[in-house]
Amino acid sequence: MSNRVGNAELQGKITTAEQAAAMVEDGMTVATSGFTPAGYPKAIPLALAKRAEREELTIDLFTGASVGQELDGELTKAGIIRRRIPYQANRELQAAINKGNVNFIDLHLSHMAQMIRYGFLGKIDLAIIEAAGITQQGELILSTSVGNTPTFIQAAERVMIEINTSQPLELEGIHDIYIPFDPPNREPIPIMKPQDRIGSPYVTLNPGKVSAVVFTDIVDKVPPFPEPDEACKGIGTHLAEFLKEEKKAGRIPENYLPFQSGVGTVANGVLQGLQGLGAEGLSFFSEVIQDSVLSLIDANVLAFASGTSLTLSPRGTEHFYRNLHNYRQKIILRPQEISNNPEVIRRLGVISVNTAVEVDIFGNVNSTHVGSRMLNGIGGSGDFARNAYLTIFVTPSVLRGGQISCLVPRVSHVDHTEHDVDVIITEQGVADLRGLAPRERTHTLVENCCHPDFRLQLKEKIVQGEKQGGHTPYIK
Repeated sequence: MSNRVGNAELQGKITTAEQAAAMVEDGMTVATSGFTPAGYPKAIPLALAKRAEREELTIDLFTGASVGQELDGELTKAGIIRRRIPYQANRELQAAINKGNVNFIDLHLSHMAQMIRYGFLGKIDLAIIEAAGITQQGELILSTSVGNTPTFIQAAERVMIEINTSQPLELEGIHDIYIPFDPPNREPIPIMKPQDRIGSPYVTLNPGKVSAVVFTDIVDKVPPFPEPDEACKGIGTHLAEFLKEEKKAGRIPENYLPFQSGVGTVANGVLQGLQGLGAEGLSFFSEVIQDSVLSLIDANVLAFASGTSLTLSPRGTEHFYRNLHNYRQKIILRPQEISNNPEVIRRLGVISVNTAVEVDIFGNVNSTHVGSRMLNGIGGSGDFARNAYLTIFVTPSVLRGGQISCLVPRVSHVDHTEHDVDVIITEQGVADLRGLAPRERTHTLVENCCHPDFRLQLKEKIVQGEKQGGHTPYIK
């Protein structure tokens, strides 16, 4: 144990998950590590869910983003979660949110840490953090994500640490921990290139705040990514061709600009399309580092990747750890308020590629809802969409075997307005919306991105809207 917990004071606080869970009090605000879904605590939440079988217990749960079944899923099934912020992707939790049993607050991911420090979200009673180890000085070596962990530890009245022995100590050095000052003392974040290191490899920890140190070996639960389907391949091909044309036109530099990609199966598949650029030595400045990023590094397409989590499939995780020495030189993990920071995104000129649930004929994007039902949340897509050099949204043109069009007359929920959206890409083609008025956008989107089975229907809607009149002729 001493090789994992080097600090003598904290060695004296090693206990069981059950004993740690017994210290959690009803009504607490609990903040945990974890980001889509990597580096989240597992043993203490499982013990907490078990405890809730014997007594009534509720908490407000704050995280970095989505976390695994052991946390979001089991605590939801036990009826423990009363309020959840800021992003989730668990089926049990989604159902509870849509039934009104859990109050869910959907925030831009770059906003969360500073809102904690500003006091906007109240006090944090307890932080439960996964780490790979603790140094002699009492500093944390985090595991596969950073998320909001540094600010949660700073703000929490008490802290519990889960030492996960499935996470290698060789992760030491891959993290870059930097917390900006708050107004009126805020300074520019000194990142000029994605590979710039500006902070510490460790999270500073006050041993006196630590209530418990628990050992576990439960691994992150990230499902395998399926092979890209034909729609994803088509989108990836169109993306690469569009970017090459932008470079040829002089609107993108010869060596391109840093890329960002959303999370999930579609994003992972589409990102592989960057191999079609025929370029090497590119950079990645994003939130989530998925399997496709490792593939692009292996192919020398990417020279460096900056994110806040390693969201890797079991196969990707095995490959990453087997080649950890090499990847440590090419990957950096930062707090999410840095990985998603609007100032840095704009300075670097990031090319942003995110996934839409649906897009309307004016270019408004819904990325969170099906009707009135919440899916996961806005995540970091808004941080990048509003501030990127070039904002691209991708989606298959149809879902459910061609029964549902992803291009619609009017989205059911607007997450990204037409003012923030530059380009829409489906497997059907590319709609470049820059410099187009609303009426021009409708025709461009339908002609280039709509599936042929729905094209005539949407054209009829456009005609109805134009007859109705108005600058933005919505169909009522």
